[in-house]
Amino acid sequence: MAEYDYDLFVIGGGSGGVRAARWAGSLGKKVAICEQDRWGGTCVIRGCIPKKLMSYAGHFSDEIELAKDYGFAISGVSHDWKMMKENRETEVARLSGLYQGMLDKNGVHIVAGRGKIKSAHEIEVNGAIYSTQKILIATGSRPYTPAIEGAEHSLNSNDIFALNKCPQKILIVGGGYIAVEFASILNGLGVDVHLMIRHHHVLRHFDTDSALFLQQEMKKKGVQFLEETSLLKIQLKGEKKVATFSNGQTTEFDQILMATGRIPNIEGLGLEKIGIKLKENGAIITNQHFQTSVESIFALGDVTDKVNLTPVATAEGTIFAENNFNHQNFQMSYEHIPSAVFSNPPLATVGLAEDQARLKYQQVDIYKSDFRALRFTLGDIQERTLVKLVVDGETSRVVGAHMVGEGAPDVMQGIAIAVKMGATKKDFDQTIGIHPTSAEEFVTLRNKA
Repeated sequence: MAEYDYDLFVIGGGSGGVRAARWAGSLGKKVAICEQDRWGGTCVIRGCIPKKLMSYAGHFSDEIELAKDYGFAISGVSHDWKMMKENRETEVARLSGLYQGMLDKNGVHIVAGRGKIKSAHEIEVNGAIYSTQKILIATGSRPYTPAIEGAEHSLNSNDIFALNKCPQKILIVGGGYIAVEFASILNGLGVDVHLMIRHHHVLRHFDTDSALFLQQEMKKKGVQFLEETSLLKIQLKGEKKVATFSNGQTTEFDQILMATGRIPNIEGLGLEKIGIKLKENGAIITNQHFQTSVESIFALGDVTDKVNLTPVATAEGTIFAENNFNHQNFQMSYEHIPSAVFSNPPLATVGLAEDQARLKYQQVDIYKSDFRALRFTLGDIQERTLVKLVVDGETSRVVGAHMVGEGAPDVMQGIAIAVKMGATKKDFDQTIGIHPTSAEEFVTLRNKA
């Protein structure tokens, strides 16, 4: 009789957990996974996918205006929030089903319910105990709502997907990518959007030039910024929410969205009882092999608060499975990871921001261009695009690339390969551009900023 019921038991059915489980299953291991919600985690159910679908919707108002500049006669356009929601949920359900199908295909035993760790080799789900050689925690993160008076009257980033009607006026609290993305989405759908930030610009952990440029473009589109302000309390006034700010001002809104960050999802896992060490914010501490302070227990993805991106979690899941069940010794690299903010216009980046580069290198050269893309030149739309390269002045290696403008995420995926491979400014200069495109600006930058 086998010593354990399973070789691996995974807690959490998001991108990282599903990848690790199905990969280990494909290697012939006996694997189980538990999940109390639908399959796919934050990304599929209430994050990347549904939010990107809504981002597409938010861009159509600009596209309609642009179409008029190209001779199309368009009138009587309206948006059906309910239809968008229904279609979006149909796609989410389809994708969630695909995740379950991948688990089934690779022989992974599915257990419905939330798992609790009873010992170094035991998991409890719905009162049943399962023994396992190794445990993997991949429970992700959840929205954080600050403890202010009346916070229970606000929405978080999960709740926004459940709204049955589009608000006419909304306050979004926060300056991170979630706040910025929803501000752009709702603005594009005709909502009166007020974005409150504690500092003077959004996206403080991104390149400053790029963040300021994006903020200016969002202002052009009608997003109203409440800068260097705090929210003190929320009160109900009929169906309205009344926000009181640190400057004494009070304003009524249909909805208030708290986009104030996310925290590791560790509640009820029993981590303290078995001695798993945590960071101050509750994130699970792991070594380079995703191993916790308990030898047989591992963790990856957002619950470890390293680089909280879906592709990072899936890469970690693959490496974990290969190293533990296929005799490999791969290392996860967290350098040169590209990312994007699906705002309007979108922002994309890879490598170091300018201020980060100046702390690391003796000499830093900056190349950038700010221009109005060709597609807007037939009409009155004044949206502009920014491209920027950050270069180590001593080696000429490109250590950072940033873009704000239409198509930025797709362009940056290709640029990321070059940056990851250590391309120099000369390599960029000797690359022929595709004309006329915005992307060609990356290989035509000649003058230092």
